Amino acid sequence: MSRAFIDQSIDAVIEKLTSAEKISLLGAPNWWNTTKIERLHVPSVRMSDGPNGARGSSHFLSIPAQCVPCATSLAATFDTELVKNVGEFLAEEAKTKSSTVLLAPTCNIQRSPLGGRAFESFSEDPHLSGFMAAAYVNGLQSHGVAATIKHFVANDQEHERTAAESVVSDRALREVYLYPFMLAQRDAGPWAYMTSYGRIGGIHCAENRDLLQGILRGEWGFDGLVVSDWFGTYSVDIAINAGLDLEMPGPPKWRTPLLVNHLLGAQKILPAAIDDRARSVLKFVQKLAKASPDVVYGDGKERTRDSPESRTFNRRVAAEGMVLLKNKGDVLPLGSKGKVAVIGPNAQGRVISGGGSAYLRASYIVSPWTGIVEGAPKGVEVKHSVGVYAHKFLPTLEDKLTTASGESGWECTFYNHDENDKVIEEPVAQFVLQDTRVKLNDFLPEGLTPNWTIRLKGVLTVDRTAPFEFGLTVSGRANLYVNEKLTIDNWTKQRPGEFFYGQGSAEEKATVDLTANQGVNILVEYTNTLPPNAEDRDNSQPALMRGVRLGGCEKIEPEQAIKDAVALAKDSDVAILVVGLTHEWEAEGADRPTLSLPGRQDELIAKVAEANPNTVVVLQAGSAISMPWIDSVAGLVHAWYSGNEVGNAIADVLFGKVNPGGKLPLTFPQREQDIPAYLNMTSENGKIHYREDIYVGYKHYQARGVKPLFPFGFGLSYTTFEYSDLKVSPTAVADGDASAFAVDVSLTIKNTGSVRGSESVQLYVGLPKSGVTHPELQLRAFAKVRDLAPGASETVKLRLDKYAVSFWDTPRSVWRGEKGVYRVVIGSSSVDLKLDDKFTLERAFTWSGL
Repeated sequence: MSRAFIDQSIDAVIEKLTSAEKISLLGAPNWWNTTKIERLHVPSVRMSDGPNGARGSSHFLSIPAQCVPCATSLAATFDTELVKNVGEFLAEEAKTKSSTVLLAPTCNIQRSPLGGRAFESFSEDPHLSGFMAAAYVNGLQSHGVAATIKHFVANDQEHERTAAESVVSDRALREVYLYPFMLAQRDAGPWAYMTSYGRIGGIHCAENRDLLQGILRGEWGFDGLVVSDWFGTYSVDIAINAGLDLEMPGPPKWRTPLLVNHLLGAQKILPAAIDDRARSVLKFVQKLAKASPDVVYGDGKERTRDSPESRTFNRRVAAEGMVLLKNKGDVLPLGSKGKVAVIGPNAQGRVISGGGSAYLRASYIVSPWTGIVEGAPKGVEVKHSVGVYAHKFLPTLEDKLTTASGESGWECTFYNHDENDKVIEEPVAQFVLQDTRVKLNDFLPEGLTPNWTIRLKGVLTVDRTAPFEFGLTVSGRANLYVNEKLTIDNWTKQRPGEFFYGQGSAEEKATVDLTANQGVNILVEYTNTLPPNAEDRDNSQPALMRGVRLGGCEKIEPEQAIKDAVALAKDSDVAILVVGLTHEWEAEGADRPTLSLPGRQDELIAKVAEANPNTVVVLQAGSAISMPWIDSVAGLVHAWYSGNEVGNAIADVLFGKVNPGGKLPLTFPQREQDIPAYLNMTSENGKIHYREDIYVGYKHYQARGVKPLFPFGFGLSYTTFEYSDLKVSPTAVADGDASAFAVDVSLTIKNTGSVRGSESVQLYVGLPKSGVTHPELQLRAFAKVRDLAPGASETVKLRLDKYAVSFWDTPRSVWRGEKGVYRVVIGSSSVDLKLDDKFTLERAFTWSGL
């Protein structure tokens, strides 16, 4: 295609467009691309999920990608420079998938650690979230890839997510939920915003004119693209008039010529509104065509990028985000000699990210076991025991399958049905898949009849003679055959389950005795026809999904497995327990039901800790969990979801190659009842009540005097730091001019320990008492002191602006800074407060916009 569009006037292009072409721009031809207008040389641009990597344009035929740590891990670094580098890295990843739009970052607030997508968001704190988001966006867009910041706004839980109204006060909406988007808009200017599924003020966000036109475009001056979440458009005229530019995915359900022209004729939509929406799409496409022409006008192929440099970078980012939460008796870092037991369900697992939109097919994975074995000094002997299983669904089997010809993976063949709904035994298309999660939502071969079948065939080989448990889960209908014998029927009888956002079946299981190195033939037959009791499935999800999942693993005897792990721990100098959640426990579509670790992991930890006083727990989870065993373990490292390099990064921290410097970006509660949003997480009669109001996260714990398990901002180190020399220097505000306000703060940080280390300095502000209720302290600045040598000192300089002293004045609908005395508190966490000073604001001011 000619590149002439790059230099054209957008208004001139709009004048040349037909009405049908304008309407086509407001929807999409498929799941991931915008509409191109070849007649006028308007190209298409491709989008890709997600926040921790560029997955590419197909769930079904995924091209492997690199996976960076999840957002909570990134926020734990308290390092905007590093997060900007992550954005730059992901921009190049997106380009390998011929994409110039990344559907990220997620900038919602963690009202509760139980939120299904909590791991996708940065923090419970709006200031930290906003600065992390801005750094991420700046990194992406500096390399010509559009950030699509999401979900605008208050998409903070998954329950009834397409229907529920977030009932939130104007003040909380502004100070907590809009605030990080506001900071990102001010400091980075995202090129696109994605609307959330739910409602604000009774109106879906994709139809909310006050939100999209009033706040986003009006107050904040946004001039980019507003796109719906996938299937998050619920009307024709209302959404168009409200300012929703693009309905995704395609083909559109709402923005068809028939519907739009009908409403144009009824003047429920005016031609000017169509022009405005088309103008936004064209400006967006032109911006990307100018920024990344080689991608927009490229070959459209998807590739995998890998290099020693990229692996080193991901390894560093993963280690930087890990948080040392306990280190009794300096059990860490591990020594250079001795026996180390590595125990737990995640030790040899492939846990790299949360689930849903964030999940991708990784180009490689370094498991914790591999990282520890390869990272251990020569004098260390490392042994493994699984202890317990803790999967939600049985692990996928792609690493154990080959085709009949010996190729890695299994064959997937599509067949049509005849007029009697019988399979026509002539293949329509055939593929070799490298995943036993087969998702059919964004790709089907051409030429299929309305009902169709796929057959998945492979040879399964295991390395141990033992009973092997298979699990088959489906959205549709499916049967599993092992060596031509029907083994699992998930076709004629089916139980509703959680697969595919609650639209699929429960996992049906069967056990088969397998012999080491002796292959068995696997056949899964699947049809897209609706299962029995289809009306019982979850109808609150945005789209009808189809797919099938095959899992399996060696069947263990639970009691004996725990005994074996305890015996290994007792015979070792140190026991490392790698436990936690997975992408199936923390995922889009459902909130976690409990803070507890799944399965018998808590029991395993307690028994291993009893057997070995030098027990260290490594947690893989995107948010907080409960820890009934915390007093009995010596060490605790929170490793989040750390991407491809998870195992190497864990080993680097355990053996002291990296001194952990991460800090918690959210509060870990002692129990579920202490969560600020407790009792108010789920939708009741279509409403989710944000009754904690502005007291989200640590602000709630401070106000209520509730002691958390671990506070916001907390994290230990292998060294120690001294804080001193706090200086606070305010600038006067002339005639109530908010933009002239500034307070310069400086302090000295000294490494008083024996090894190099990094420290995250946190500045909290306390507002004066003025008749308006405020949180006791609010994070308003932070800085990363990197790699400080033993005995060395560094001066840290921070600046406070109008945002630091302002609250939302609801009666006046403006931001307000009250005159009075303000506290400036410096801490290494929200409770470990080191230095305290104050300044006086002599004259009040108000402001609006940015």
